[in-house]
Amino acid sequence: MDLLEKGTLRLRWAEAHMPVLAAVRERFGKEKPLKGLKVGMALHTEAKTGILAITLAEAGAEVRLASCNPLSTDDSVALALREVYGLDVRAKKGETNEEYYANLNHVLDMGPDYVIDDGSDLIAMLHTSRREMLPNVKGANEETTTGVIRLRAMAADGALQFPVMAVNDSKMKFLFDNRYGTGQSAFDGWMTATNLMVSGKTLVVAGYGWCGKGVAMRAKGLGADVIVTEVDPIRAIEARMDGFRVMRMEDAAKEAEIIITVTGCKSIVRKEHLEVMRDGCVMGNVGHFDNEISKPDLEALSAEVTRVRDFVDEYRLKDGRRVYLISDGRLMNLAAGQGHPAEIMDMSFAVQALGLEYLVKNHQSLEAGVHTVPDSIDVRIAELKLQAMGITIDQLTQEQRDYITGWEEGT
Repeated sequence: MDLLEKGTLRLRWAEAHMPVLAAVRERFGKEKPLKGLKVGMALHTEAKTGILAITLAEAGAEVRLASCNPLSTDDSVALALREVYGLDVRAKKGETNEEYYANLNHVLDMGPDYVIDDGSDLIAMLHTSRREMLPNVKGANEETTTGVIRLRAMAADGALQFPVMAVNDSKMKFLFDNRYGTGQSAFDGWMTATNLMVSGKTLVVAGYGWCGKGVAMRAKGLGADVIVTEVDPIRAIEARMDGFRVMRMEDAAKEAEIIITVTGCKSIVRKEHLEVMRDGCVMGNVGHFDNEISKPDLEALSAEVTRVRDFVDEYRLKDGRRVYLISDGRLMNLAAGQGHPAEIMDMSFAVQALGLEYLVKNHQSLEAGVHTVPDSIDVRIAELKLQAMGITIDQLTQEQRDYITGWEEGT
């Protein structure tokens, strides 16, 4: 009962700080745009996700929800969604690999009409081990950078069999969720896990996409000496002009006291970096999968592994140095923290809800492949967010409209 009350309160708290999704939910409750449809979801199963699931259910959908990460579930919220809201939720923190895929398969067992995914595990399963479910799926939404990268690879190979909305590429998602959400939640997880200082330390951010920009910005604000590693020359220049040192990981690892990976790629920190890493370096990841910091290389170089805090493992290397890994190399902002702030996910999940509505209305005219969320949805969400923040902005006069759309001399 204590766990149930905790989860219910967390859902209510999130709901109170998600006014954009509340406006969408109010309309959905009246219009029922998802009536009779089955929606399968694989998202981090915590309070903000719970409000999205409730919104879709109130729009008329039958919803099944599993986690997209074995360590990111809030058990209290999962319980409350089942017991209070009657949703079919199969998720728990600390799932085994077998449990993780069993829960994803349970979502697909419903025969979903639409899928909402984070990392594209559900979509990948539909195209591999669960192909019998493919004919029923009319489309999907993908939440995160890693998943969109994966889907574009599938589309390039001609493998993707239905339209997918790249929610991650919506301006109202990546400009705020990826940058400000990841920037704050990464250090929420860091501080919960370590109870150590950031100020005064040399901190390496691997990757300078929108998520990396957010982490670097917040690290600088906390007083760290920030180094950025990149493979993209344009982003590397941008990082330097934003005031950060830029170098190769093999050089940065020699100075690093903290390393945070956020790339969407694998083996960003590997054997040659671990071999030159200074004693006491703490590593954490906020990319989607747990392969950015090479655990096989870390284990091969180690003489002993000890859990020294709830979310921190100490790897004592064979040469006597000690390095630390947060949350098994999984998303430390969700495994050790509570994920992005509610006000941020309010916008991201409004994109999910309105993107799904758009997909339901337009799936027949959309080819199989990755599609961009229409700008009109971004603009509507921005308008709702400004209203919730009590902000009004200027409007173009007719003279100004004529001026910026005209081309003749003297206009």
